[in-house]
Amino acid sequence: MTVRQRPLGKTGFKVSEVGLGCWQLGGDWGALPTAQANAILNAADESGVTFWDTADVYGGGQSEQLIGAYTQQHPAPPRIIATKAGRTPELYGEGYTRDKLRAAIERSRERLQTDCLDLLQLHCIPYAELQRGQVFEWLDECKQDGLIRHYGASVETVEHALWCLENTDVASLQLIVNLLRQDMAEQVLPRAEEKNVGVIVRLGLASGLLSGKMQKDQQFSEDDQRHFNKDGQAFYVGETFAGLPFNTGVELAERLKALCPTGMSLPQMALRWLLDQPGVSSIITGASRPEQVTANAAASALPPLADELHDTLFQFYHAEVRQHIRGDI
Repeated sequence: MTVRQRPLGKTGFKVSEVGLGCWQLGGDWGALPTAQANAILNAADESGVTFWDTADVYGGGQSEQLIGAYTQQHPAPPRIIATKAGRTPELYGEGYTRDKLRAAIERSRERLQTDCLDLLQLHCIPYAELQRGQVFEWLDECKQDGLIRHYGASVETVEHALWCLENTDVASLQLIVNLLRQDMAEQVLPRAEEKNVGVIVRLGLASGLLSGKMQKDQQFSEDDQRHFNKDGQAFYVGETFAGLPFNTGVELAERLKALCPTGMSLPQMALRWLLDQPGVSSIITGASRPEQVTANAAASALPPLADELHDTLFQFYHAEVRQHIRGDI
């Protein structure tokens, strides 16, 4: 199986339209043995998933270290590896400076065992820091010095995304978009496409709600962010279950099953819906087992959804879902 490739905005990179999110490799969804992590990465290689997304805070650098070790042992397949910086305590907790950001980038280079990072993304840093603008000057300097090839921003809200598009030279934006959170698709994707900024979609399955397998009595381990951030206790509420109360999200996902085309599962419809959105470069999907990687990658071969279904899903979101989302959208 070969996943289709798409351009990542103005970077010149071609990336798999279904990518691999590597948060789980840090153990932040529950403990993950190294052998299982390597099996997940191997499944990505075998499925043609060439775009991998990680961050320096995933497992305190563990995710980057695992990826760095794996790519050294398996150097052949072409991959684009994106990481993120800006949420470690010395930056997010104490303030942003040129030297501290540069030091974070250096540590990511060491863990990923590369001289130059393919893509460095600001990791949902405070809006006031984005607006101050100096962080983008520091990233330009890092690019000129050969530490990073390109830079982008992972953001939380429509307002943050639009500000970056209009006021910075980001090559990419990472956005929360899914069937249960469609505002970015309506308000941001068209402008990103106009400006040739690559769009990386995260939480395309709404933290697993759109797997169609969750029940209201679902239990998550205490080290799983779906347990400790279920209602936004630890960070932005929209990062978990699309900002929906869990039980409401389960009910809405169950109702979406009735709209699936014959022979297509809910996660397949959810991923295909995203791939049909103009301007999307790659959907990063997490996986705790190799077979999940293979199943997610298969969405690349699915036919586009019918226009009437797109209209129905749009109407369902605005009539039944949006009113329940918590926090800024």
